[in-house]
Amino acid sequence: MNRTTKNYTIYDIFIMVIIVSFLGFFLENIWIALREGYIDNRNMHFPFLIGYGFAITLIWIVLGVPDKSNLFVYFIKCFFGISMGELILGSLGELLCGVYFWDYTSLPFHFTRYTSLFTSLCFAFIITMFMWKCFCPLMDIIHEHDSKSKRVISTVLLAVLLFDFMFSFTYMFSNQSYYDSWKLEINTDNITQT
Repeated sequence: MNRTTKNYTIYDIFIMVIIVSFLGFFLENIWIALREGYIDNRNMHFPFLIGYGFAITLIWIVLGVPDKSNLFVYFIKCFFGISMGELILGSLGELLCGVYFWDYTSLPFHFTRYTSLFTSLCFAFIITMFMWKCFCPLMDIIHEHDSKSKRVISTVLLAVLLFDFMFSFTYMFSNQSYYDSWKLEINTDNITQT
């Protein structure tokens, strides 16, 4: 597995964290819309879930990026890492904030409320494909455009996302409930009908 940084800067990594954090927000809302029939703020002010950005960065640091010869091994490592990560994060959320960030008990083959075979396989597949096909090309594009404004904007935006996360966590810890600022009900019947 390739762990090369190709001289990526910390600001390149900041931007990748920001992009993946937005994709995580989008992905979670698609899942919730299809499963529960609504989208919401996912406990944040802004449409970013910084945990996804940090998770991809951690996976890149620990596993690097896969190539065709090791895709399956990479996928298996992601599967176990995701399963453990969901179990730990979900349990900490319950312990510290008294909330269930998610609940997979209605899914077959769930191992506790916080992880299931289906979700871990899906996340491992998505992450493996993203790291294989998208991570380096996207980082190369980000790296090409170095400027003072990129450095300032990426630093400020990441600081805003960290503040948003800290606000949300503090709210949930203090109130022992979710930070729900908006929720939009969606008629999923119209989405799934052909």
